[in-house]
Amino acid sequence: MASDILNGREIIIEFHPVGNVVKVSAMDIATLTEISIQGPKASPKEILQKNALKRLEYVLKKKGLIL
Repeated sequence: MASDILNGREIIIEFHPVGNVVKVSAMDIATLTEISIQGPKASPKEILQKNALKRLEYVLKKKGLIL
């Protein structure tokens, strides 16, 4: 599910329902980088997780922590 860049990295993912939305937090253990996204409560969990991982990958690349 994660891209090749994030394979082998330890990542914690949490889902927190808040009303009609779900807040998804993802944290890379090695760099202690954390992101969060929101999505509709009706969205499949896999889609929300995929979007959170894409966002985490983007932030890690932007900070120069991964290639």
